[in-house]
Amino acid sequence: MTYNFDEIIDRTNTNSVKFDLREQLFGRKDIIPMWVADMDFKTPDFIVDIVKRRAEHEIFGYSYRSDSYFDALINWVKRRHNWKINKEWIAFSPGVVPAVNMAIQAFTKINDGIIIQPPVYFPFFSAIENNNRKVVTNPLKLENGRYNINFDDLAKKAPKAKMIIVSNPHNPGGSVWTKKELTKLANICIKNNVLIISDEIHCDLVYRNYKYTPMASINNEIANNTLSFLAASKTFNIAGLATASVVCSNNSLLQKYNNIVEQIHIGSGNVFGSIASEAAYNNGDIWLDELLQYLSNNITYADKFIKKNIPGISIIKPEGTYLIWLDCRELNLNQQQLKNFFIQEAGIGLNDGATFGAEGQGFMRMNIACPKEILVKALNQIKLAIENLKN
Repeated sequence: MTYNFDEIIDRTNTNSVKFDLREQLFGRKDIIPMWVADMDFKTPDFIVDIVKRRAEHEIFGYSYRSDSYFDALINWVKRRHNWKINKEWIAFSPGVVPAVNMAIQAFTKINDGIIIQPPVYFPFFSAIENNNRKVVTNPLKLENGRYNINFDDLAKKAPKAKMIIVSNPHNPGGSVWTKKELTKLANICIKNNVLIISDEIHCDLVYRNYKYTPMASINNEIANNTLSFLAASKTFNIAGLATASVVCSNNSLLQKYNNIVEQIHIGSGNVFGSIASEAAYNNGDIWLDELLQYLSNNITYADKFIKKNIPGISIIKPEGTYLIWLDCRELNLNQQQLKNFFIQEAGIGLNDGATFGAEGQGFMRMNIACPKEILVKALNQIKLAIENLKN
């Protein structure tokens, strides 16, 4: 490999949520943190170098996103995902979660129903509830080790909703929705006048034999009813630079979204986020290809190790994302006991499955975007904790 993903980086004392809040969140600071969805790999040099060069200018005044920024994003999605978008379709957000909140404010009213598909990324719940809208759940079905969409249930609930928030690829289940699945979902939404908000932040992190389909790329009718949220943040480990894009070919919808951006005056972004994203999209192909191979190897190792050595736990092997969804139901622990087991007995900090909805009870989410040495250590600690639990 050109890049070294085995290097262990000390992230402590960098105001890292993942590392420096361990004691506050888990009650001990010696756990292995495998929860927050950022990576423990170095941000690639072609991003770091351009940020350093810009920092040397020593004035960080107001800035704008140049044509080259938009060209980089446009060329990336065409090159990697065969999706042709135009500059006029692209709006700004400081992150996907802020964009979800702004879309809720732009397109729905108080007490409107918004569909989500649990177990799903927990900020979807809070975005709906904090804006005084109603959560309408369309729970996914776990079938033969994969989460699938319950279309019959969706068709029943769509008339009660104004919007659906889709996770594509799905977090935490790891399903990379097929074109057929997305088309069927979108057609139900169009029939019932339900606007589609498609969180596609993990779109670049899809493994061999699976294919990410941008929701809005399927056909013009679906594109006309969809806002897609993209960012380089997960792909290139630059979440702290707070830069994301909203893509929508429907000018009327995009203008309504932009009206909210203008009302709260957050459209400028920051100079480092813009240039870092541009550098990522222009130079990131080889780095990403090698990253995906490394992550795939980590997932394969974790899957084999757990099957062989950790009875009572199985993984939902992801088709995309660097997150594995641990099915711990056979341990017969309640959720608090399960959390305590991983923290106190295994010394691992994971995401509590219950925060992803009631359907997450008995599950935990593990981030495997770390050097293999760390993953091996964590899995061995879980193995030992399981052995002690059984004795």
